[in-house]
Amino acid sequence: MPLQLITIPCLEDNYAFLLHNAETGDTLLVDVPDAPPIQAVLDAQGWTLTDVLLTHHHWDHVDGLAPLLKSSGANPRIIGASADAHRLPALDLSVSEGDKVVICGEEAEVFDVSGHTLNHIAVHFPQSAVLFTADSLMALGCGRLFEGTPAQMWESLLKLRALPDDTRVCSGHEYTETNARFALTIEPENSDLISRIQEITTARANGQPTVPSDLGVEKRTNPFLRADNPALQAAQNMTDADPTDVFTKVRQARNSF
Repeated sequence: MPLQLITIPCLEDNYAFLLHNAETGDTLLVDVPDAPPIQAVLDAQGWTLTDVLLTHHHWDHVDGLAPLLKSSGANPRIIGASADAHRLPALDLSVSEGDKVVICGEEAEVFDVSGHTLNHIAVHFPQSAVLFTADSLMALGCGRLFEGTPAQMWESLLKLRALPDDTRVCSGHEYTETNARFALTIEPENSDLISRIQEITTARANGQPTVPSDLGVEKRTNPFLRADNPALQAAQNMTDADPTDVFTKVRQARNSF
């Protein structure tokens, strides 16, 4: 039975995620931007946290942890990157690239997706086709490069792009409308992108989240996954260029968009 996924809006534009095994009662929380909205969902579902995954150290992904543990009374296993343990809340389980860990009764694989920050991790649950990417791969975007290099981020995104198309990408923010407007400046003739923008506009007008998104759709529309795509390269007058150089140009353009 696939694990149950709930997307929780937090703060101004953050998302946290709950993953729940109905058979065992195990419940994972991915990132903790703010305690009250997460606690409200836990209470409404009658769930108790057994695990918390922290993808990276930024305040809007970890600062809700202490108040949430206090309000919930739970004592979950705290999971995070071994290489980033010095700037994360205290970890019970430190993980690294390639590690396989059982969470909610399902084996998950850890990826190092450095770029937005160094030692940022993403975690893939293949059986349930869920990928938690936080601020690495995002809906129609990728995170700003605060610590890593364009080459690092492109390498990180390639790891995630290799996963199956039916994977649900759970990213950390509701930036999709802005990302969509930017993506159209990069590939204005991309028919898949044009169709997706219409869907995004409708969803947001109805107050619906655009996250999670489908990885297959990201592969066809997200410019940051397409730096080696001939159509995108041609649109940027960079035919046959090194994909890292193309990615760098696109990321720089997004920074000033």
